[in-house]
Amino acid sequence: MRRVLVANRGEIACRIIRGCRELGLATVAVYSEPDANAPHVRLADEAVALGPAAPAESYLNAKKIIASARSSRADAIHPGYGFLSENGDFAAAVEEAGLVFIGPSAETIRQMGDKPAAKTLMQAADVPVIPGHDGIVEDNFAAVAEKIGFPLLVKAAGGGGGKGMRVVEDADGLEAAVEAARHEAEAAFGDGRLLLERYINRPRHIEVQILADNAGHTVHLGERECSVQRRHQKIIEEAPSPALTPELREQMGATAVAAAKAVGYRNAGTVEFLFQEGEFWFLEMNTRLQVEHGVTELAYGVDLVKWQLRIAAGEPLTLRQEDIAPRGHAIECRVYAEDPARNFLPSPGRIRRLREPAGPGIRVDSGIVEGQEIGSDYDPLLAKLLAHDATRADVLDRMAQALRDYVILGPTTNLTHLEALLRHDAFRAGELDTHFIETHFADWAPAALPLEALVAAGATRGGSGRPPSTAADRDPWSPW
Repeated sequence: MRRVLVANRGEIACRIIRGCRELGLATVAVYSEPDANAPHVRLADEAVALGPAAPAESYLNAKKIIASARSSRADAIHPGYGFLSENGDFAAAVEEAGLVFIGPSAETIRQMGDKPAAKTLMQAADVPVIPGHDGIVEDNFAAVAEKIGFPLLVKAAGGGGGKGMRVVEDADGLEAAVEAARHEAEAAFGDGRLLLERYINRPRHIEVQILADNAGHTVHLGERECSVQRRHQKIIEEAPSPALTPELREQMGATAVAAAKAVGYRNAGTVEFLFQEGEFWFLEMNTRLQVEHGVTELAYGVDLVKWQLRIAAGEPLTLRQEDIAPRGHAIECRVYAEDPARNFLPSPGRIRRLREPAGPGIRVDSGIVEGQEIGSDYDPLLAKLLAHDATRADVLDRMAQALRDYVILGPTTNLTHLEALLRHDAFRAGELDTHFIETHFADWAPAALPLEALVAAGATRGGSGRPPSTAADRDPWSPW
């Protein structure tokens, strides 16, 4: 494996390209028309145009991506996250073209992407699952719902990311919820099949990172706390979770390894659980690199992207479970071009000024540069800000300062909202659940800044009084 095509865009494409470069692998970027001058295009050794902005004509077009790999003489494809990363047909097509797919097998992706099938597999492996109806609900939703009881969750059978999900409090709201979930699932995944399961109110969302090589050697790298979410999508992640005892951590990790082995998993993956009062239930398995993989990298000192590449190249996994332990505490904040005060409405626009925080224990995984136009064709994630320190209290202070130092002028961002979340007493106490934002920030609005403060923010890094960094201060593409 010598030349890798990265079938993605934004910060994750930059992150993967950087990992390839550190291993001496050549890289090929792909891009849509509005991304022609994007950072990932400039960072790669070669770039191939895919077509118009529409995902179906660019980053979701499997035929174009495989053709690009062939024309650029790439011998492997890394899908990143999102887009085609969990598409079993794409993984199969890559391998049929004689290329290496950097991820699990097509069969595993299909098995774990089909939620009813995944649930059946997990039950057979003695992995605890959320109570509910076994299999797809084709009709007679009312009878199935009555058997499960209310409240319940209507959930898309395929896909994820919070799409195609509706909570139903009573029988009166069932029909509308089913129609809304089906419509959303068909639009997002081309699959309108639905599941019904018990709704667990105010759980924590905790996931476990696993790595497995081609010989089946599998380890876990602890958990990530992902409970702080908006619209069923994570915005803050940390490791370790403040909720787990050492015994629960060991039990949850062993369960994740058992889940991976049950499907013959290879490469990097994540097993997601709902957790409440000492109990946990399998939610789903993400058969790809997670957005929040950097949290584990900082907390455990393991480069997951490079391990993905090594495993795909046939190298054995040399990590031993008994040697894996967290080193301090890490946290990530996802920086979005969106307006939290307007129900997280995406906020496209030109980035007129950009100053990223730096310093000990700070990492920025970014996919933007000053002057770049942020459009509305793709997810509004701009960057991921990560921090690491010896204790949770220390890393929260470090992250809060980094958020203040972060300057993005142009699109509205969630930087101020993220800082408010971190400073909330309940967050600092570790009292988290998936309804944290609705409970504590339902009516949140940013404090108005006087004009002189806005001017200062444009002249210094977040009003910190320090001069802006120069390009020579550090490698802007380094994930560390």
